[in-house]
Amino acid sequence: MSVTSCVPLSRPKIWSGRTWAGWVEQSEVADAVRRAARGERPAWDTLVTAFSQLIWAIATSYRLGPADAGEVVQGTWLRAVENLDRIREPERFGGWLATTARHEALRLLRLRGRELVTGDDGRFERPEPDSPTPEDVLLDRDRDRRLWAAFAQLDERCRRLLQLVVVVRPPYAEVAAALDMPIGSIGPTRARCLDKLRRLLVADEVPDPARG
Repeated sequence: MSVTSCVPLSRPKIWSGRTWAGWVEQSEVADAVRRAARGERPAWDTLVTAFSQLIWAIATSYRLGPADAGEVVQGTWLRAVENLDRIREPERFGGWLATTARHEALRLLRLRGRELVTGDDGRFERPEPDSPTPEDVLLDRDRDRRLWAAFAQLDERCRRLLQLVVVVRPPYAEVAAALDMPIGSIGPTRARCLDKLRRLLVADEVPDPARG
């Protein structure tokens, strides 16, 4: 299997619901990894479809621009191609990819020698609704404005966690690998971060006396 022809070059579309990797059995992931290691292109394509959204989410959670995030994604898939036949636990391929993506992002940040860029809220790319009315568009814009304003006030750990578990929703093992945190702490931390976000949104809805 040619390395240059099997590394995805475009960003996957973000959609609602779990990816294939979010609900498939680990044995099926392991089987796809083994078949891809033998050079079966359909198996590799299955893995790319299953995990590309996860890798992009990890790359952009480090506030990398589109070009740098794409470099992280391609680097992660290249490492995967190079190591497919050496992965000891292919059933945990998603966690392996998440860890590799995190390392690639940190490597690139060190290489660039710069601080994380802030304010790149476009990375979430909400799917477009079907035939929205003008009223729907206005409501969505106001809701999004308030949501992202509140989201920006969260600490980096909460922003990164919520991007993964709420937007992408991979298995917790992959989240743990991506964020380098214990699986058991993901649920409680997610709950605390969502509570912070709710309180920020509620505070934003309180009428401002200066406007009245």
